[in-house]
Amino acid sequence: MEHNPSRFDGRIALVTGGTSGIGLATARRLLAGGAHVVVTGRDKTRLDVAVEALGGGDRVLALRGDVASAADLDAVAEAVHDRHGRLDVVFANAGVASFQPGGEVTEAEFDHLVEINFKGVFFTVQKALPLLSDGAAIVLNASWTAHRGMAGAALYSATKAAVRNLARTLAAELAPRGIRVNSVSPGYIETPMYHAHVAADARDRIVATVAAGRLGTAEDVADAVAFLASAEASYVNGQDLVVDGGLVTAMVG
Repeated sequence: MEHNPSRFDGRIALVTGGTSGIGLATARRLLAGGAHVVVTGRDKTRLDVAVEALGGGDRVLALRGDVASAADLDAVAEAVHDRHGRLDVVFANAGVASFQPGGEVTEAEFDHLVEINFKGVFFTVQKALPLLSDGAAIVLNASWTAHRGMAGAALYSATKAAVRNLARTLAAELAPRGIRVNSVSPGYIETPMYHAHVAADARDRIVATVAAGRLGTAEDVADAVAFLASAEASYVNGQDLVVDGGLVTAMVG
C-alpha cells in the first residue's frame, strides 16, 4: 500500500501494547504518517527496545503501564496531558491470548483474560475520553474468533466479542462529539503472540484454510488501523474490519 507521508500530521496517537507485533507496527505506521505517538507496555526494557526500533525521536513517548491497572491508565493519561494536552487517535491494542477447552478454564485464567482483553480496553477508552479531541478516532483490537467458533477459544473469543460490541456501542455514545469508534478483527497474524500459541508444524494446515494463501503480517493490520483512524474513513463508524485474508468468509481447504 502506498503511504501518505502527511496523513497524520499534527495528530497525537496512543497505542497500547505498542512494544511488539501489531501495536509496534501500527505505531511505526502512524509515525510514518506524521503523527506524534505514545506507546505503552508493561515492560520497561521492551519499551526501550521499541523506542529504538521506531526511531521517531521526540515524536515518540514511551510509557510503562498495565492496561489492567486503573492507576497505570490514570498515570498514562496524565503523562499524555502533560506532554500533548490532547489525543486524536487511540488504538486500544493491548491484549493476551489463552486457549483451552471451556471445561478447563480456571477462575484465575478467566479473570486474567477479562481484565486485560476487555476491562483494559474499556478503561483505556474511558481514561482517554477527557483528552480526545472532537472528531477523534478510536480503534479497538478484536479478533476473527468473534466471528466464527473455534474449539478451545471459548474464553478468548468471548473477550474479543465483547470488544467488538463495545466499538458499536461507543460509536453511538460518542457520536455527538464526532468521535468515530471502529474495531479490527485480525486473523492469523505472524507475531510473537502467534508463535507463542501456535505450533510450528500447524503452519501449513492453517495457511491452507486462508484464501489469501499466507499468514497475515503485523503491517497488514497496521494499514487497516491507519485507514480507520484517518480522514479517509470519515464515514466509517461502528464497524468491524476483518483482516484475515478471507479466513472467516472464504475458507478454503
